[in-house]
Amino acid sequence: MHTKKVKSILSARNGMNLTRGCTHGCIYCDSRSKCYQMTHDFEDIEVKSNAIELLEDALKRKRKKCMIVTGAMSDPYTSLETSINHTRKALEVIEKYGFGVSIQTKSTRILRDIELLKKINSNAKCVVQMTLTTFDESLCKIIEPNVSSTSERFDALKVFRDNGIPTVVWLSPILPFINDTEENLRGILNYCIEAKVKGILCFGFGVTLREGDREYFYSKLDEHFPGLKKDYQRIYGDDYSVMSPNHAYLMKIFIDECKKHQILSDVDEIFKYIGEYESSEQLSLF
Repeated sequence: MHTKKVKSILSARNGMNLTRGCTHGCIYCDSRSKCYQMTHDFEDIEVKSNAIELLEDALKRKRKKCMIVTGAMSDPYTSLETSINHTRKALEVIEKYGFGVSIQTKSTRILRDIELLKKINSNAKCVVQMTLTTFDESLCKIIEPNVSSTSERFDALKVFRDNGIPTVVWLSPILPFINDTEENLRGILNYCIEAKVKGILCFGFGVTLREGDREYFYSKLDEHFPGLKKDYQRIYGDDYSVMSPNHAYLMKIFIDECKKHQILSDVDEIFKYIGEYESSEQLSLF
């Protein structure tokens, strides 16, 4: 871990990453890509030391309440959060000024802040986004080695369900020839159905690979799936979008099950829901 002062914390669309880098060890992580121009080792997490002050200043000056979205590039609940409380401090500022929040993670550490998230949700809107990719627990530990297991994340989704906090699941990425099976998909969908998630984000059954990310991914294929790298290179070359040969079949199952259980599946519709601020006064009208 190291610290750095930054000039701003919110993007034009009110996105926020309090850190750069991650220790989750997911073999497919796009944030490793060289295009993001990270100048330090990925596992050496860079903490934006003045992020909370910048966030408070920005929210003070905003004329209109909105959703603050965090976690797209760096998970806000790595093991580091238990000692620095950076995410919790940011949530306290968001709650203080009456803004909504949408927070994305793969870690059940988020449950530590459930009372704060409930408070935000009672006055504005809180959406928890949780990634689920791999139903098989032993395979999950290979693909996402340092995060909460899929079943633990499922249990967290049920806690949010029981506390009235809406959730969205990221069913992404799915790795060709590894977890692109009907059994895997149905296992995750059953979790989502039982947890009564609001929506499931699926960008197709595949993974994106680019410079930096691809090399790390291939090294992990060599380590855990000997011979599979050659198949990827033969079939996909240097393609950015690496789609499963089972994509069409799996997508039909996905769409049909979401429709059957009234779960949002349209990407644009889900992002619109995530981004829409709702105050307690607005919600009381309905």
